[in-house]
Amino acid sequence: MAPLHFQTIAELSGRLARRELTAVELIQSLIARTRALEPRLHAFNSFDEADALAQATASDARRAAGQVRGPLDGIPIGLKDVIAVTGQPLTASSKILQNFVSPYDATVTRKLKDAGAVLFGRLNCDEFAMGSSNENSAFGPAGNPWDTTRVPGGSSGGSAAALAAGEVIASLGSDTGGSIRQPAALCGLVGLKPTYGLVSRYGLVAYASSLDQIGPFGRTTEDIALVLRAIAGHDPLDSTSFKAEVPDYRAALAGPAPRRIGIPKEYFGEGLDPEIAAAVEDAVKFYRDRGCEVKEVSLPHTRYCLDAYYVIATAEASSNLARFDGVRYGHRSKAATDAIDLYAKSRAEGFGAEVKRRIILGTYVLSSGYYDAYYLRAQKVRTLIRQDFLQAFTEVDALLTPTSPVPAFKIGEKADPLAMYLLDIYTIGVNLAGLPAASVPCGFTSGGLPIGLQLIGQPFKEADLLALAHTYEQAHEWTRRHPAL
Repeated sequence: MAPLHFQTIAELSGRLARRELTAVELIQSLIARTRALEPRLHAFNSFDEADALAQATASDARRAAGQVRGPLDGIPIGLKDVIAVTGQPLTASSKILQNFVSPYDATVTRKLKDAGAVLFGRLNCDEFAMGSSNENSAFGPAGNPWDTTRVPGGSSGGSAAALAAGEVIASLGSDTGGSIRQPAALCGLVGLKPTYGLVSRYGLVAYASSLDQIGPFGRTTEDIALVLRAIAGHDPLDSTSFKAEVPDYRAALAGPAPRRIGIPKEYFGEGLDPEIAAAVEDAVKFYRDRGCEVKEVSLPHTRYCLDAYYVIATAEASSNLARFDGVRYGHRSKAATDAIDLYAKSRAEGFGAEVKRRIILGTYVLSSGYYDAYYLRAQKVRTLIRQDFLQAFTEVDALLTPTSPVPAFKIGEKADPLAMYLLDIYTIGVNLAGLPAASVPCGFTSGGLPIGLQLIGQPFKEADLLALAHTYEQAHEWTRRHPAL
């Protein structure tokens, strides 16, 4: 049996039910591990030990009274520091929100509390979820548990690093262009970006509202299924929330998985690390050997994904971040001399370089005379990209690709913003099309770094997608390897 901190939700839930373990003992173990590892890892922006212990005590009391709320009752789950929790810091890893405390719960927070989960910590991320390495955090980068001199991916790097290191049992992140799947791949975890609208965004600090989606990290697809069941569903507080059925995703893992798999030819070109290409080819062979029909498909507008994404995402970021002006809440400059100066100095002092870069670009593409040339055109291209996926799904049930073109790289290695943007090349199309996609561990490089396999599904068919991932996971031991820390 794996050490306590590396066990799954399913395993720990069983031990709690058999009274082999209490929720207090579990969270105490994780607090001790977090204290020991954080000086090297920095996966957390902050954590509240007393609050976590109080939640665990309440869980044990429910269990003693026969009022267990389900498989997540007593399970410690970490939240990315862009998801609101009443009475806890909500910084978005930005100086402009450094001292802000949330007065309300996000809908996903409320749902996890209703399920009895022990919410533990505010997890590090790129500032306002803008980045692919966690290096844009105003509070310093997180390290990758497999090699702490390397990045854990981004923007949800802390959510991935904390789980891979055994500081939490599951975590939530947000995915705007790959921010759950890419860190999951780089840290050897399962990560799911649900269909846009399946999980409420109420209480999520917005980066790009038409692309943002909250989703879970887990050690296994079964853990992902358990957390997704708890957080999915229509929410009247989110106008983009969709009234979709929320099935028993865990039960669906035992059902038949999709058997027609498409391989987009555009995803296996220049820039793909040879070891990653070989691991993904092995996964393709696995499905083919299992009797799946595997065929090449084309997503011809893939070459425009990066351009369209960085026009649309930055335009929405420019609008969303206009609210941070030093007037109502957040950082207020002490050097301002008048109202206009207050806006300028508060934002200049509060935002980091990457956030400023994206605000400037987004403001430009929305400005008079350029809106039609850039933003409107990007939205039209987005429609073509979505149509590519939907056309492919007339021939196959799911798509299989690499998650990231490269494994985890050294902190500080990629100083060029364009080189960093290219790391999202395999993931941003899914966000533009609003589809579900999962990253599943599919091997390790010769240097011992995790490799991720991306499976892309049809809208609101997360159950099929997880069943397909579960089929692969059950035949391999990648998810049972853990970093030596």
